[in-house]
This record gives sequence, structure tokens and C-alpha cells, in this order.
Amino acid sequence: MPTPMRLRDLIRQIRAARTAADERAVVQKECAYIRSTFREEDNTWRCRNVAKLLYIHMLGYPAHFGQLECLKLIASSRFTDKRIGYLGAMILLDERQDVHLLVTNSLKNDLNSQTQFVVGLALGALGSISSPEMSRDLAGEIERLLKSSNAYTRKKAALCAFRIIRKVPELMEMFIPATRSLLTEKNHGVLITGVILITEMCSRSPDTLQHFKKLVPNLVRILKNLIMAGYSPEHDVSGVTDPFLQVKILRLLRLLGKNDGEASEAMNDILAQVATNTETSKNVGNAILYETVLSIMDIKSESGLRVLGVNILGRFLLNTDKNIRYVALHTLLRTVHADYNAVQRHRNTIVECLKDPDVSLRRRAMELCFALINGNNIRTMTKELLNFLEKADPEFKSQCSSKLFITAEMYAPSKRWHMDTMIKVLTIAGNYVPDDVVGNLIQMISETTPLHAYTTQQLWNNLTGELVTRQPLVQVASWCIGEFGDLLNSSDGADAEPANVTDDDIINVYESILSATHMTLPTREYAITSLMKLSVRFPNGAERIKTLIDEYGGNINIEIQQRAVEFSALVTKHNNLRPSLLERMPAMESKNPSGSALQNGQATEDELLGDSTNKDGPRESQTSTSDSSMFLDLLGGTSDIQSTTSEVAKPATTLPISSDLLDLLGGLDSSTQVAPSSGCNPCVPELIMDGLVTPEEQAIPSLTAFEKNGLKLEFSFEKPLDNPQMIVILLSVANQTPTPMTDFLFQAAVPKTFQLQLLPPSGNVIPPSTEKGVTQTIKVINPNKSQLRMRVRISYNISGTAVQEQTEVNTFPPVLWE
Repeated sequence: MPTPMRLRDLIRQIRAARTAADERAVVQKECAYIRSTFREEDNTWRCRNVAKLLYIHMLGYPAHFGQLECLKLIASSRFTDKRIGYLGAMILLDERQDVHLLVTNSLKNDLNSQTQFVVGLALGALGSISSPEMSRDLAGEIERLLKSSNAYTRKKAALCAFRIIRKVPELMEMFIPATRSLLTEKNHGVLITGVILITEMCSRSPDTLQHFKKLVPNLVRILKNLIMAGYSPEHDVSGVTDPFLQVKILRLLRLLGKNDGEASEAMNDILAQVATNTETSKNVGNAILYETVLSIMDIKSESGLRVLGVNILGRFLLNTDKNIRYVALHTLLRTVHADYNAVQRHRNTIVECLKDPDVSLRRRAMELCFALINGNNIRTMTKELLNFLEKADPEFKSQCSSKLFITAEMYAPSKRWHMDTMIKVLTIAGNYVPDDVVGNLIQMISETTPLHAYTTQQLWNNLTGELVTRQPLVQVASWCIGEFGDLLNSSDGADAEPANVTDDDIINVYESILSATHMTLPTREYAITSLMKLSVRFPNGAERIKTLIDEYGGNINIEIQQRAVEFSALVTKHNNLRPSLLERMPAMESKNPSGSALQNGQATEDELLGDSTNKDGPRESQTSTSDSSMFLDLLGGTSDIQSTTSEVAKPATTLPISSDLLDLLGGLDSSTQVAPSSGCNPCVPELIMDGLVTPEEQAIPSLTAFEKNGLKLEFSFEKPLDNPQMIVILLSVANQTPTPMTDFLFQAAVPKTFQLQLLPPSGNVIPPSTEKGVTQTIKVINPNKSQLRMRVRISYNISGTAVQEQTEVNTFPPVLWE
């Protein structure tokens, strides 16, 4: 066989090809030659041919016929052959290929080699292509290599163990003893791979996370040495000592300190040092500061440290690099609920980002601006957002207008301001206003009786210009004028300003709306229904209105045709009924007391399945049903548990113990089961009876059930004298933050030997800085007088961010069941 072409020559030929056909010809010719050498069992040039084949594979041409040749190279005793063989195996093979099973023996032999580089090749390949079976077969070898005296080998073994744990998590326990020693190494390569391995273990197993919390002082010491160390040319990157190791340690500290006060306290000082001593002029330092801020916000850090973290993000916002500014906005949006006031200090800088030419920055700035709106700054922020809406790209207008409606509904200082703002939104956003905003705004106008005249007059004044581009405005105005058209020239009512228009002026506008080619069908339907009502409001124009509507009796759209025909029949056959049929509608009532916010306990099926947050806007409240299919896995688990959610829309009823209810909450086992008696449940009359509840002479101490991020839930207790098996728990919810919490939802579950009933709460909005924002009564029947355990899930919105927490309460006073 002639000497084969070198790889560099093949690359030169392919690059010299002028057309795709020329390139294919070169590749096909070389592939044919490589196949022939493989058939001839040419061992001399196999390495070179496989290298060329890998390059061909990188160009997208088929190279599967070289898989077995890679295995032959791996079995070779030459290092150069092994290197190309393992590289080929990693590129051409994966765990779905049966042929990779043939590599196991070669890997095992190479893992026991005396040459560290051969061991390194085997470890790299094993981490890349190992299947679960191969991982189990070779896990013992990896554990042995983790204890090797060679730093290069330990580094590679740690990375391989990291990949194996991802494939087969149950092998984690095998590596834990050997992993602890990796953090005592002075070699930075071993340290960083050890931290990566521990991070993976902690993220996959709560027990392992608890085990490694004792290493927090060690990690703090390593991080302190890094930031206090002098210049080290081996690890220096732009004046920072080993930023890669610092970032990995900060991520691990964040994991270890989450929801752990003791661990968080141990790392507060070092996080403050990193935040103040890191160079910010280079991206290397900014990367470390970013990870530091995330760690500060995730752990139970001190308030001063949180302010420091937010200030770092504020400095990021002033950076000229758009990527750094985007990271700052994104992180502030994630952490705004942790320290709302600290973020508010940077509001002006955030608002300036709304004018940035970069679309990603504008999107993040808009979302953050909505999260920062409260009752004090609603006027200023709304003005800025309306200016943004006016110049925004089309993709922003729909989301911005929807969120403006929600925030205005929550924080509007007055009804008139609310109406004026929403009319401006309809005028500026035009056809980009979502349909749900139109319906909700009509409902709000309907229930605001004192402003009917003012709102109708303002909407009429805005019905100018190109109406085809502002159809949501036309729809709202059509409804209002149809209902309250007789108030257009009225001076009665708050802030009314007579429009001084004639009946013909109004009908002319409707005629132009109905005849406009580009008006949508919903807009025409609004207009024709409004015209029908105006025939009563303006008796002098009734004949002209009838003539205009009659023209649509043969319209191609069935809905418009039907409305026109019915109105004509009403005028000709039942004209005496027309005034009463077309009189004003009664005020529309909100579906729930707070407009669009969910009431406490009104859990929908999606929420019980885990989708309890809605980031795009308000969700209509839904009444809970008793169908067992809705009670799926509230918090997870497999034990027999009875769960309930409070209802607002209907009177409270008892959820009977039923075998077809799926397990809501796992882990709350009960030692005994109480079989329900035949016929009816003896506990039900006790639950639904409105008996007198009197506290016992012996005072029952209250219990703090949950306290985190300014939200505090406290249980106080009463025992009814007429039912010794019942305990009444009075829930009091406190909001210690300066920001209101909305959409508050409390859900609870207990073992099936208990019976639980949640009565309707006092509300679902917890005002800021209050000790008793929402109250709720919980009734529990304990026929066996056993110790109560309760699992609780809490969800709420704060500053536009949905928060969900869960906890287990096991410390109820024993006196409750004596």
C-alpha cells in the first residue's frame, strides 16, 4: 500500500475545493482509500487514517465505518494510537451504540496503567461515553483512582466520577468518603474538580447536602486564601487569583447555605470580603461579583450584606458593556423580592434602561420596572412606562399594556386616575391591547358608577384619527356609549365635561366604524349592539339607526346578520318592549373581591399539579370541586394522607375520607387507621355544626408555623367544650416587609386519621408592615387523640414575583389532645 496522505494535506485539498461538488469528490475519494486500508488490516497507518476520518466526520460526512478501527487503536500499546483511538471513540460512539461495550476491557486495563497519561485518556473517554452498565462495572476503579497520590489522576478521576453520578445517581455513596479528601489538596486542579463533584452530589441528594455542610469552614478558608493571596503567575487571570475556582466555591456555598442559618452565618464575612476586595475593571472580577451576589441573595444573609449585593448590581447597570447590564437587570428581577427597598434605590437607572437600543435590555428593564411599582411610585412609574409603550416595538406593546392594567388595578391612587391611565393605554397600544384587558376594563367601568359620564365623555373624545389601528379602544368606547350615551352631554357626575355632540354626530361615527373594510368582526359586533341600545338613548335617531342596522340583515357574518335581523324584528313587532329590553345593564360584579387576584384556597387543578403561578397576568378564580381527580400530588409523597384546600366561593364543606382520593402529601404516616362507620361519617356533623367554641381555662401557647422573607404564619388554638375531639386553629398571617403580598394561598394536609376543614379566609392580600393581615380558621378532628402533623404549602405574589414555600409543622402543643 502506498503511503497515505497526511491530515494536513487532506485539509489543504478540501479547503482548495471551489464548489461543494469538488469537496464531496475529495472526501469520497479519501473515504474509499481509508476503507480499503481498513480491509487490508494496515496497522502501520491506521492512526493517520482514523485521524483523517474524524476530520471528515466533523465536516458532516458519514464516518461510522471507522468505529471498530477506533477500538483496535485503543487496544494498541502505543500512546499515540491510544490517543487517537479514544478521541475517535468519544466522537463516533455513544452509549446507544452496542459496539461501545467492547471498550470496557480496554478501559479497565488502561485505568490500571502505570502511565498517568494513559489513565487520563481512559478516564476522559469513560466520562464521555459510559453507559449505566459500564459505570457500575468501573465505578470501583474510579473510587480507587480518587485516592491516588498523583494530582493529575485525581483531577481526571473526580471529573469522571461527576459524569458517572449524573448517569447513575445511586453510585454517589461510593464516592463520598474519597471526595472529602479532595478539598485538602493544594493543587488547584484537584480542588476545582473536587468542588464540582461535591456540588453535583449536594444538588442531587438532600442527605448528602446535609453531610457536606460541615465542610463550609474549609471552603471559607480556601476562598479567603484565594482573595488574600498575592500575585501567583500560575493562577493569575487579569489580576485575579484563579477566578474559576472562586466561582465554583461560591456556587457550592450558595447551595450549602440555602435555608440554613448556621451555615449562612459562617459564610457572611467571606462573602462581604469577596464583594469588597474583587477588582471590577475586568470581566473576570465581574463574574466573581455576580456569583457573590447570587450567593448573598440565596442564603440567609444579613440585611446589610443584601444591600451590598444589590448595590453591586446597581454598579453593573452603569457599565458600558451591554452583557453586564443585562446580567444586572436579570439578577435584580430574580432578587427583587429579597430586598425590595434596596432595589428601589436604583429605580432611576433601571428606568433609563427602557431607552436602551438593545431589545433584550429593554425587555428586562420593563419587567423589572413593573416589579418595582408600588402605591408610592405608581404615578411616576406609569408615566415612564406609558412613554416606553408609545415608542416600544410591537412585541412589547401587548405585554406592557396587560401589565399596566394589572398594576393600575392594584395600586391606582384614584378611580379617575385609573380610568385616564387605561384610556391612554388603549390609545397608545392600539390593536396590541389583549382581549382580556378589554373585557376587564369594561367590567371596571361598569362598577364605577360615579364616573360613568366622565369615562364615556373621555372615550368619545379619543374616538378620532385612524380608528382601524385602535380597535380595542373602539370596542370599549362602543360599549360605554351604548350603555351611557345619554350622559355624553351631561354635566352630572364626578369630573363630567359635556361633549356637546348631536345624535347625528354619534351615529356618523358608528356608520364609519361599521363600513370600514379593515374593522374586525368583534369590533363590528360591539358597534351594532351599541347602536341598538342607542336607539333607546336617542329616540330622535331611532329611525336612522334602524335603517343603518337593516343594511346588515344579509351580512355574510352570521353573528352580525342575526343581531341586525333580531333588532329589526324588535322594532317592527315588539317595539313596546324595546326600551325595557335595551335598558342599561346592572353593574357587573367582580368574580372575586379584589378584581383579578386569586382568593386564598381557590386552588385549580393546574395548581395542585404544580403550576400555581401565572406570570402573564391575572387568572380568573375558579371554584374548587370535590372530584378526586383534582387532588393530585399536592406536595408529593406516598403515605395515606387527607388534604383540603379552603374555598371562598362556596360555604365551607367537609371533605369526607374517601379511598379514591389520591395521596396528596407523602411522608405523614399514621400508626392507626380509623374505619368510617357505615352510612355516614360520624365526624361530619361535628365539622359543619356552628357550635359555640370556648377556650379552655388552661391557656394553650401559640405556635409560629412558618417565618421566612418577612412572611410569618402563627397558629393560636381553641377547644370547643361540646366536642373534645375537635381543635380549632386560628391562623394569623403577618407581612413584615414594606411591600404588599397578593394572591396569598394557604393549603394544608394531615394524615387520614384526622379530619381537616379550612374555613374561608378574611382575604388574599396581606398589607405591608402588618402583624395581622389575613386570618383563617382551621378545624381539626382527632378521634384517636394522637399527635398532629401537618404539611403546609403557601404561595403569594410580591412585587410581581410569584413565591411558593412549603413546610411541615410537627410541634403542636401536646395539651391540645389531652
